[in-house]
Amino acid sequence: MASRRDQKTSFNCGKTQCEKMCVTLSSPLGNIEIYGCETGVHEIKLQENAVLQNGTAGTSALCEVCDTSEGMTEPLKQCAAWLQAYFCEPLMIKQLPVPPFHHPLLEQASFTREVLWTLLRDVKFGEAVSYKQLADLAGNSKAARAVGGAMRSNPVPIIIPCHRVIRSSGQTGNYTGGSHLKEWLLSHEKLQKEKLAY
Repeated sequence: MASRRDQKTSFNCGKTQCEKMCVTLSSPLGNIEIYGCETGVHEIKLQENAVLQNGTAGTSALCEVCDTSEGMTEPLKQCAAWLQAYFCEPLMIKQLPVPPFHHPLLEQASFTREVLWTLLRDVKFGEAVSYKQLADLAGNSKAARAVGGAMRSNPVPIIIPCHRVIRSSGQTGNYTGGSHLKEWLLSHEKLQKEKLAY
């Protein structure tokens, strides 16, 4: 697991600045960078325009560490383990804790925060909802456009599964890193859910 300790960053964690670390995973979606501190995960960055591994979802997906390094924080370990399970053994993610988050967007009261937490809590692996349905779940049926903004702001994609939010027409819509990543994730979940049903 490539792990590096960045110098004090401008990421403000309340009264003090966090000492942010980065862990890089090699995944079917290309490299995934996880940033966090002792308190929690700040953000997950997907590789823009990644070439997808094997071109298909559900075929013995691999997610492994790029290098090993000492001193990784517990939230980063939990996040890496969760993502590895998501790609390789989806049945295991129910048994793993969701890593703690430490990002202002997920801590301060707002409609965006409500939408993201609702998505994490209510839309399960292999499911999809429309922007309007998610607005309804979050308590404001007229806020489908604001839900789209919340999806664009999501600092921790995959774990907070904004890829599961699609257009009412059934089209996938936009996604961080490209719509092909969203399509891969939806296909991966559909195939894995079908396997688990047997």
